Amino acid sequence: MEKEIVFVIEESQDGGWISRALGHSIFTEADSIEDLKINIKEAINCHFEEDSIPKIIRLHYVKDEFLTV
Repeated sequence: MEKEIVFVIEESQDGGWISRALGHSIFTEADSIEDLKINIKEAINCHFEEDSIPKIIRLHYVKDEFLTV
């Protein structure tokens, strides 16, 4: 059993947020961060058996920022 699972969180180009788990085929999206957190928990519960659900969910936020010269 894994103790931790890491999700990469990014802003969607269409608005809202998208997330993907590192090392697993788990993807979800939502209009708000709070809804995304709920969706992530639901996706984890669907992906793992009850006795192998990771105890820690780490959210890694990625933000692209551009500067002009």
